[in-house]
This record gives sequence, structure tokens and C-alpha cells, in this order.
Amino acid sequence: MALYLVESVLGTLDRTLFQEKVRAIQSKAEGRGVRLIEVQAAENYSRAFFILEGGDRAEVTEILRGADVPISLIKPVRLIGKDVGQVTQGENVNYLVEWNIPEGLTMEQYLERKLKNSVHYSEVPEVTFSRTYVCEDMTKCLCFYQAPDESAVKRARQAVSTPIDSITKLSGN
Repeated sequence: MALYLVESVLGTLDRTLFQEKVRAIQSKAEGRGVRLIEVQAAENYSRAFFILEGGDRAEVTEILRGADVPISLIKPVRLIGKDVGQVTQGENVNYLVEWNIPEGLTMEQYLERKLKNSVHYSEVPEVTFSRTYVCEDMTKCLCFYQAPDESAVKRARQAVSTPIDSITKLSGN
């Protein structure tokens, strides 16, 4: 089944309103046979990232719009580093790194590079890499970490020779 990344700019929400949105998405998704796999929000709930499994792009769009959640990006993604079952177990992550992949890099090249460089995460033991979602069109990826602070995440990214376009401290929902 296909996985979809949906990014949303939510504006000003508090935790309670955000959780209501998530429940609405979950309810609408279940009614269509689509699973809400993961939800991550910025610490201030201004942005959110949803991973849904199943359906097609139009159906996922309808689900989010039906829950009154604005969509700034929706793309099919590939999960790297975990399988869907492991993600749904709710591993704790607190940082999200976004990287806009350079034009011309193929999925195969990306995966080779990741395999070769991931061993260097051990150089920054206070950071735990969890998983990555790579857009199938090879435009961007989202990498999730558990780390004591943003500077540790930056050191980990330097160790694996991978750039950062943005870092988001996550809310922990």
C-alpha cells in the first residue's frame, strides 16, 4: 500500500485543538480504509506532518480537507530505517530534519549513500536516528531523531555528511 506524506501549516493551535484535528483525520481515514500511521507536530503546533497509508492522493486529500486541515504538501513517500509496524508502536522522537534532495540524485544513489554513511551516527552517541521518509519524486526527505538538543542533531548530520534545510523541534503530541 502507498504511504503519503501530508504537511500542513496550521497557524495558531493549542494541543487540545490539534488533538481534535488528529481525531477527525483518524475517523475519516478509518471510514475509507486508510490508516493514519504517524502524526508529528512542531513544538508550537503551527506545522504538522501526517503519514497515511492506503487509498490514493485524491482520497487522502479528501480526508484532510474533510477534517478541515490545510494541506501545503502531499506526496507519496518511502519509509527508510523502520517498517510501518515499528512506526505505529510510537517510538519517541523530538527532532525532524528536512532536506531538499539535490536534483539528479536517484533513489538508488540515495539508499547507497545512506547505507555507507549511517555507520557514522555512532560518532554522536547522544543522538538516535529513527527513520526517514523520502518523497518518491526525490524532492525531499524527512528524518526523525531523538536528541538532547538541536546542536546534537546538527553534529549527527555532519557525521553522516548530509545537509539540513530545516530543523523542527517536535511537540511529542
